Amino acid sequence: MRGSRPKKRVAALGSAGALVTATLIAGAVAAPANASAGSGYGQDREARGAGIAAARAAKAGIDWQDCPADWNLAKPIQCGYVTVPLDYAKPYGKQIKLAVDRIGNTGTKADRQGALVYNPGGPGGSGLRFPTRVTSKNAVWANAAKAYDFVGFDPRGVGRSAPISCVDPQEFVKAPKADPVPDSEADKLAQRKLAREYAEGCQERSGAMLPHMTTPNTARDLDVIRAALGEKKLNFLGVSYGTYLGAVYGTLFPGHVRRMVVDSVVNPSRDKIWYQANLDQDVAFEGRWKDWQDWVAKNDATYHLGTTRAAVQAKWLELRATAKKNPIGGVVGPAELISFFQSAPYYDSAWASTASVFSKYVAGDTQALVDAAAPDLSDTAGNASSENGNAVYTAVECADAKWPTSWRKWDRDNTRLHKDHPFMTWANAWMNLPCATWPAKQQTPVNVKTGKGLPGVLIVQSERDAATPYEGAVELHKRFKGSRLITEKDAGSHGVTGLVNPCINPRVDSYLLTGKLDGADVTCAAHATPKP
Repeated sequence: MRGSRPKKRVAALGSAGALVTATLIAGAVAAPANASAGSGYGQDREARGAGIAAARAAKAGIDWQDCPADWNLAKPIQCGYVTVPLDYAKPYGKQIKLAVDRIGNTGTKADRQGALVYNPGGPGGSGLRFPTRVTSKNAVWANAAKAYDFVGFDPRGVGRSAPISCVDPQEFVKAPKADPVPDSEADKLAQRKLAREYAEGCQERSGAMLPHMTTPNTARDLDVIRAALGEKKLNFLGVSYGTYLGAVYGTLFPGHVRRMVVDSVVNPSRDKIWYQANLDQDVAFEGRWKDWQDWVAKNDATYHLGTTRAAVQAKWLELRATAKKNPIGGVVGPAELISFFQSAPYYDSAWASTASVFSKYVAGDTQALVDAAAPDLSDTAGNASSENGNAVYTAVECADAKWPTSWRKWDRDNTRLHKDHPFMTWANAWMNLPCATWPAKQQTPVNVKTGKGLPGVLIVQSERDAATPYEGAVELHKRFKGSRLITEKDAGSHGVTGLVNPCINPRVDSYLLTGKLDGADVTCAAHATPKP
């Protein structure tokens, strides 16, 4: 399951059943042309290739211009491209261009500490909106913006960076899709066929890119971007999947990190990437779904959906059954419902809006639900973006690790989990099943660990996060020596650093501005609960 902010609810699993969008980043370099081990690049072919590409990028820089009109990034944000090898083992072979953007620091020249590069997650999320945190005067980021240029980028395969595709976007968003919860072996067979066809579509439409769509390659790209920016060391903010990108970057380039904040952490253990990580999400999603239902019940005076969690769940099951029998508005079935309702366990900011749509439906207004959960076939740009995001999600997770190929294993694991965690389990399974028949090479995940020169990393995590369960933060904390963990207790919103929390925001600022971490790990009270 994707772990970046859901776009308008269009998606449903690839072409396989329910799509769950949303799980489920001063001075010049550096590396000599031969990029030997002493340069901090290491000896393998990819490491040497990364050194060559970074040296080239440092020399070339970035030709910053006003952003193209259709990027929707107004002045003073500037845009440009950084060229990277498709395959780092062949640094002089085929090259691709990565889209980057920036806004200069808002403070004085003396205040400036370089560039802060951002990845929002996914895999498949675009970071190009990051500079708009400055133009929109986002108060949480005002102090950091005084010191840093805010730099975003589209990772390889995403958006404006050699985008990949697996299926026609209009087909991808068509609704209603099959109920992800199977009633029979025939239902499972149909979903397996869709997953296999989706994997084949990726190969047909984007085959040349697939073997190179890995997190380590994106980490190498990040180092080339650092060099192109003229930065000796990288300042990085990664959220969700962006934390795994940061963890891999910190492992491959420990001496190139200056400051790193990781927020809502993917468990970097090789045993978790990516099959087990997705099963762990199903458990965490069920817990956070219940948290939301408790809140809805507490606010029954507003929503009239029941005064207990059980009553709200009964209404949900009734809605689901109705939509299964007869899709609402002809387009909203169980798959589309899950795609819409999963925003609530992801983000507290979606609690009230999701409850409000549900409440209107129960009171007889079905149109609000159709507007919220059905695809908009006229939004061709949005649909292309959703399809691309799902393609990258699938390509990266499938290529990063070896997935089980035995359907018996998938069936056994998901059947068992579904019993107590029915909200998300099967939808998530079908979303990931293309990896079982993936047509391109699958790697062994990087062994994330502390290397020479890695500074203290700041880790921020809410205790009840659904998309990236808490254990992931604990695991990265163990692996990155000298790191500090801030835990937001009794909270579960995905992406903590963007929320207002007077215990957390000043600590993030202090680390980014001074490099100082607390002497010990910190537990903070939850940010304010959403108001109905």
